Amino acid sequence: MSNIASTAATPAQTRVAFIGLGVMGFPMAGYLQQKGYQVAVYNRTISKAQSWVERYHGSYAATPAEAAHGAQLVFLCVGNDDDVRSVVYGDTGVLNSMHSGAVLIDHTTASAGLARELSTACAAKGLGFLDAPVSGGQAGAENGVLTVMLGGEPAAFAKAEAAIMSYARCAKLLGPAGSGQLAKMVNQICIAGVVQGLAEALNFAQNAGLDGAAVVEVISQGAASSWQMQNRSLTMLDGKYDFGFAVDWMRKDLGIALNEARENGSHLPLTALVDQFYSEVQQMGGNRWDTSSLLARLKR
Repeated sequence: MSNIASTAATPAQTRVAFIGLGVMGFPMAGYLQQKGYQVAVYNRTISKAQSWVERYHGSYAATPAEAAHGAQLVFLCVGNDDDVRSVVYGDTGVLNSMHSGAVLIDHTTASAGLARELSTACAAKGLGFLDAPVSGGQAGAENGVLTVMLGGEPAAFAKAEAAIMSYARCAKLLGPAGSGQLAKMVNQICIAGVVQGLAEALNFAQNAGLDGAAVVEVISQGAASSWQMQNRSLTMLDGKYDFGFAVDWMRKDLGIALNEARENGSHLPLTALVDQFYSEVQQMGGNRWDTSSLLARLKR
């Protein structure tokens, strides 16, 4: 943690709003409440917000603006660019009630262009802004060990870092607004290639008559090892694909990366191919299967 983070208010002195209580936001907001922050939540489905209050206490609000009123830190964790705009702008959006000096932290995986747009909108109101997509999936959120990639100004990061570390094991400021989203694109590009390689390898092993689990036990001790191999290979061999990050979400993320690549002149042939493979998994009915389901496509 940086030295300047020590200047931030203590949890008990800090009012926090958390907008979006999906599989990620629900436990993330819970960790903030458990660390002593005064948390008010908002979710489109009110029953989800009520369930959160029953579990963690805190409070819930009828609109994003109501949740953000008086908060020093306002967190977002929703679906996509349009969802972010729907809770930020307008009479019921958080910008309508945030006070000068507060910081808006967007954990949504969204476009870098949106991050820059929000940074400008926040600056016009005397607010800080951080784009802060996360990696680690549902399990990482539930266990409080997410990795957070951030873009924005150091002063905003200093105010928010301690709170972010309530549910993260690593949080790093990587540059100006948009840098966090760009880093998340790098993350998803890496994952796509690794999972496809693992799926092909396991399919090859089984077609060759090998014991897939035994092969993984050996090669996972060498240069072929990866997080995906360590955590997903055996479930892939068992045909189990209900472990968190869904194919629909991965396709959204890869679409963002491919759009950005067209703008910055990067060539992502492997990423584009794997994105197509995931579209075939969707056609198989695997929209909600996790990303390791690329093996199911090879076994059709």
